[in-house]
Amino acid sequence: MLRKTQLLLSLNLSGLNVAPVEARYRSGYNRIPRTMSGIEGPGGGRRSQTQDGEDSSPPRAGMSDLSDEILLCVLRHVPVPDLLTNVAPVCRRFRWLCCDKSLLGHVSLSEAFGADDVAVRRLLKQLSAHVTSLSLNGVYWLSGATLERLSRCRSLTRLDVSGCRLTSVRLSRLLCALKLLRSLAFDVAPGFDAAQLSSDAVDGLSRLSELRQTLLTPSYGVVPCCPRLRRLMLQFDICDVTREGEGVSCQLMVGQSSVPHYRHLREFTARLAPGEVNQTLLLLYLAVFSVHVPEHLTVFLVSIPGPNPVPWPAAPSLAGSLGRRCDLEALQLPRSWLDPLSLKQALEGSSPRHLSFSRCPALLPQVFRLLLEGGVKDPGRLTSLNLSGVDHPPYSESCGADGQPGWAAMGRLAEACRNLQHLNLMHTHYHHDDGGGAHLCASLAGLRRLRCLALPACALSDGPDAQPASAPTPSPSPFGRAPRVGLPVYSPDSDSSPSGSGHLLAACRALETLEVIGAGFVSALPRLEPCGRAYVEPRGVCEWARGVGDAHLAALAAAPGLRRLTLAGLPGVLRGTGLVQLARKCGDLQALSLANIGSLKIMNYSAALLDALRQCRQLQELRLEQPYLNANAAFFEALSCCSRLQRLCIVSRGGTFDPGAVEGFMERCGLVVTCHMFMSGTLVACRGLQKRLRDRFSGERPALSAVVYPLHHEELPSVIRDVPLALLDRVTLFQSQVAQPPRLSPC
Repeated sequence: MLRKTQLLLSLNLSGLNVAPVEARYRSGYNRIPRTMSGIEGPGGGRRSQTQDGEDSSPPRAGMSDLSDEILLCVLRHVPVPDLLTNVAPVCRRFRWLCCDKSLLGHVSLSEAFGADDVAVRRLLKQLSAHVTSLSLNGVYWLSGATLERLSRCRSLTRLDVSGCRLTSVRLSRLLCALKLLRSLAFDVAPGFDAAQLSSDAVDGLSRLSELRQTLLTPSYGVVPCCPRLRRLMLQFDICDVTREGEGVSCQLMVGQSSVPHYRHLREFTARLAPGEVNQTLLLLYLAVFSVHVPEHLTVFLVSIPGPNPVPWPAAPSLAGSLGRRCDLEALQLPRSWLDPLSLKQALEGSSPRHLSFSRCPALLPQVFRLLLEGGVKDPGRLTSLNLSGVDHPPYSESCGADGQPGWAAMGRLAEACRNLQHLNLMHTHYHHDDGGGAHLCASLAGLRRLRCLALPACALSDGPDAQPASAPTPSPSPFGRAPRVGLPVYSPDSDSSPSGSGHLLAACRALETLEVIGAGFVSALPRLEPCGRAYVEPRGVCEWARGVGDAHLAALAAAPGLRRLTLAGLPGVLRGTGLVQLARKCGDLQALSLANIGSLKIMNYSAALLDALRQCRQLQELRLEQPYLNANAAFFEALSCCSRLQRLCIVSRGGTFDPGAVEGFMERCGLVVTCHMFMSGTLVACRGLQKRLRDRFSGERPALSAVVYPLHHEELPSVIRDVPLALLDRVTLFQSQVAQPPRLSPC
């Protein structure tokens, strides 16, 4: 009991936005004796003295002296399982506070990696009378019997079970029990049959207003049973080939009675994995839009990967319908679906919040014109903008003489979109000209509310032939010989720093997520296709990106509030000393992703990486992708300093690992639940280590996902397919997290 109370006393109240409230004291806690002034205590402070002459120090305020309002603000930062298991039994007052509807009304167990089936069942029993919104998104380790206990939470209005093993029969039982349900998210797995839903379940689906479906097999799911939908979120993750090597085909007919009709739809979001089947199925879902566009549609987001998305002839008419009411909130379409005229019809007169034109170079001139010249009614409402990959031909109206976009307009864009919080400029090029106006980073410094930013590596460079800021100038030899010049190494004691990112990081104090990615970087880990063996050097490395070195990495430490950092495709990094400075000053870093840093033929920043890992005390997620990474005992010993690490992914086509060191690391870091290693080595050695990890740690870590597999093995796509989608999207696969479509979850 005393230990639980001390745990609560150690909670930090700093940083909480608590309104002033009148303190309510209990009798016995505020009996302060009458004191005499003028008596100095130890350390120069005042001490109190009673009338009897006895010294008494002022009583310290404890948790019991705080008001209920302040305690609720503190308890709001405690996970719900800890609230009910550790905090509530402390005393009657805490038990009463822990049952407050503000704490138990909306519950998310997505990060409860230590909760097994027994713990979740016990938790659901305690929450059944209070919870109205429950998210089990990504809780892939729960059994079907545990999911059936959700039927006891009769007050649920929002439920997210994406990633859980939910069959059509179990879904039918849940829908029959949860009469108040209005929002649902689940997976349509192979074997799902909507015909197995009972009439009461179909009646429950008819009351839904929000639905998210993750499609793992060609199907309409339950969309035809939901005529009142206002938000529809779809994620297509179907492989073109089955495990038996047979092709997958969409046999759904547009003329079937199961074709959905979206009469009340306001938001439509679709995110696709690579593959022709996913694109074909998407067109079947969109067939109704060719006939009738919902009158109140304000959000339309479609993300299709790959260079050649399938065309959709009805896209121009959809764009015209979206702009008719001038209330568009969010828009994202593949580059083959829109032309400048259709884009103008969709955006003119509206005030959107999210816009994405990834890989749409032909639309960039129109985008700048609409945002800066009065086409968009209020550009100040824009909070998210994705312009990744917009500097590829063909277009010329917004390009300079060197073929790069007219980045001079970014200063005006920052003034117009002053409330922008998420900006993605990856896969672009920026080559600063001293006579071409303000630097791109200086222009972006006007975005004072910027929280997430993705920049091309060349935007930080001073030029293709620039030396690091601390490189000494060699003095001429008195003997007439040419001076010998070695590799310029960054010195942490140098006062000079690159000026490109200095203005940006000094101005954007709210920056939490930063991605610096070389324009030619391509990850070696595939999505659904075999890994290419010929991958040696990044394709199309920008010469300006080679000028980004250790000094530029050290300069990023000017943003001490960073939580997530991604560095990829930076061949100019020599020893990684700037990475050590960065890790030392950014003490709150929680997610770190490093890919293809320095030379690809030899990993020359190994020592600096180990020093940096020892500084990352708050790190929870680490992804390393380097061709020749030696995951030896020294590496895992340094990694063990990251005591809060939960997810680890290593991708190295020529890397080696020490099985004993991996097991020792997993034993020391008890919070690690994701260990994915795709490296070289034999299949027998990889499978042996994977089996030992699962057998040894699965009992105490129910959420453990241990995958060890050769990167170039032909069965790798099948192995990737078995990894839970929540882990694939978060850490295993390399992808930008900045200015992407809003999370496909209604909860």
